[in-house]
Amino acid sequence: MTDHHRPRKRFGQHFLRDFGVVQHIVTAIDPREDDHLVEIGPGLGVLTEQLLPLVQKLDAVELDRDLVPKLQATYLPLGNFAIHSADALQFDFCALVTDTEPLRIVGNLPYNISTPLIFHLIDRIHCIKDMHFMLQKEVVDRLAASPNSSDYGKLSVMIQYHCAVDSLFNVPPDAFSPPPKVDSSIVRLVPHPTPPVAVKDLAAFAKLVSSAFAQRRKTLRNNLKGWLTDQQWQAVGIDPQRRAETLSLEEFARLAQALETG
Repeated sequence: MTDHHRPRKRFGQHFLRDFGVVQHIVTAIDPREDDHLVEIGPGLGVLTEQLLPLVQKLDAVELDRDLVPKLQATYLPLGNFAIHSADALQFDFCALVTDTEPLRIVGNLPYNISTPLIFHLIDRIHCIKDMHFMLQKEVVDRLAASPNSSDYGKLSVMIQYHCAVDSLFNVPPDAFSPPPKVDSSIVRLVPHPTPPVAVKDLAAFAKLVSSAFAQRRKTLRNNLKGWLTDQQWQAVGIDPQRRAETLSLEEFARLAQALETG
């Protein structure tokens, strides 16, 4: 859909215009005929146009009401396409599941909502097969980070608990109109069939991880003051003088288990 629609700052719109990048994304997604795809923020439809002929069904969720009728008129005749004029942060994605087939979610996400939107989707992970997103590069670096790196934090731990994270390739600003001020990256998130570590209370686990990273330069003993006794620290075998960024997902789970058992 070629259009003179002006990108809107309040929606964080940066429309992808580099066809080579679009093809690279389609290859990474590797759509199959029986897939049910959901595209978040189709914008002018450059990705929609390439994906629609390849899959059984494509739903799109678009916040900008001005784009909805244009997308509808262009893509409804081309395949099994439905567009939802909605805010993805409020949208119930699982309601789109028509049979037992889980959803494959794709999107060039507005940078200002990418992290809350990923957590919104994580809450509905039982109906999702995988996710391919274009995000700000620094967010992808944080999602994929390993312990002992400056990018590793609460986001890394919580997302890696739920998903295998694969940083695929970077996209330069000039691939967009208007060009964003930052580099972008494509990430693949594949939900774990079973989480890699055992956590009984996920909300308590998230709170623990959040507190551990509250002040990055401080030790676990300082950030988790009053959470564990000296005996618990000893029993769990983790030195409280360490910093949160040195702990693996498995070690965070051990801390959570120590709290659960008291």
